[in-house]
Amino acid sequence: MSDGHERNGHEKVPSRQRRRFEGISSRAYEHPADRSALVALRRLSGFDTVFKALSGLLPERSLRLLFLSDSVRVSDAQFAHLNDMLRDACYILDLEKVPPMYVNQDPQPNAMCIGLDDPIIVVTTGLVELLDEEEMRAVVGHEVGHALSGHAVYRTILLFLTSLAVRVAWIPLGNLAIMTIVTALREWFRKSELSADRAGLLVGQDLRASMRGLMKIAGGNHLHEMNVDAFLAQAEEYESAGDLRDSVLKILNVLPRTHPFTAVRAAELKKWAESRDHQRIMDGHYPRRDEDKDTSVSDSFRQSAASYATDMKNSKDPLMKLVSDIAGGAGDLGGRVRRGFGGFAGGGGTDTAAGKDTGGGKAGGAADAPREGHPDDEGTDGRG
Repeated sequence: MSDGHERNGHEKVPSRQRRRFEGISSRAYEHPADRSALVALRRLSGFDTVFKALSGLLPERSLRLLFLSDSVRVSDAQFAHLNDMLRDACYILDLEKVPPMYVNQDPQPNAMCIGLDDPIIVVTTGLVELLDEEEMRAVVGHEVGHALSGHAVYRTILLFLTSLAVRVAWIPLGNLAIMTIVTALREWFRKSELSADRAGLLVGQDLRASMRGLMKIAGGNHLHEMNVDAFLAQAEEYESAGDLRDSVLKILNVLPRTHPFTAVRAAELKKWAESRDHQRIMDGHYPRRDEDKDTSVSDSFRQSAASYATDMKNSKDPLMKLVSDIAGGAGDLGGRVRRGFGGFAGGGGTDTAAGKDTGGGKAGGAADAPREGHPDDEGTDGRG
């Protein structure tokens, strides 16, 4: 438990007693897809050396100087309450080296953890003003989770590749190759956000506060007008509503994003909080950092594949259910596909499955999807 004693430079832990996870490996809270990718990358001989050799090509040094010169560095003298949260988060997750944190003037609620050699955390004034203390504690824990996992290295590379893709857009094959890599990295990136949300819960140890924070990111500072249970019901409706057309639109909407949708994140975090894995961590049974070197890459990939298979099997999404049925050898799939896409090509008409007008013009929604205007935008990825 947090006892308020100084240890490894961490002090001023809050009075509310919370469990400390000494020596915890990031594998304890990482999403299986995130964990398998990280285990594989860490086991590649010379991987970190090659990536760090790229640091001269990346804007990291420039960003550090920019934040140092044009933001406020968190310390005992500046944003002291955030400094206490930062040291407390590092204490709970047993991260010995406390990363620098900056507050940047920006009304958009955002946060990010970047850097190749030494990660830095940046939060905006919009986020600080939006969240209460316990909600903010979960955000700080989220970012410290990124640092402990080493996400900052790979996230910085993704930012670089995305920028590079824009620069070589005039080279057809070159741009295609880079964007293929970027698309795969974004899928990992989205899973890494789920991992960091879990880290934030381990630090804050207050599920309702984590839920409120995500809800505020989606709907602003109107907590008296919102309800966590109703917000989670939105995620349930998003998951199960519609037909195959909606499933396709969901995929198109999420592909360019680096972060899952906020309601989906809330639902995923609640599911993990109620899982046996989370309870085992809280009981003190978790993988240790000194065991990371012995982790099997093949076992990690098997766990990742099993996780995707389980998600597909349990999914209420029409397309995922169809794919699961195909894998299970269900009959009359052709008829189900036709019914699922009923009216999609006709620009309107009747949904034969539901027996009602569908207004086919809805299919254009993916192109008009709103920009990721929340703290999970690429480059300034809040709670990211």
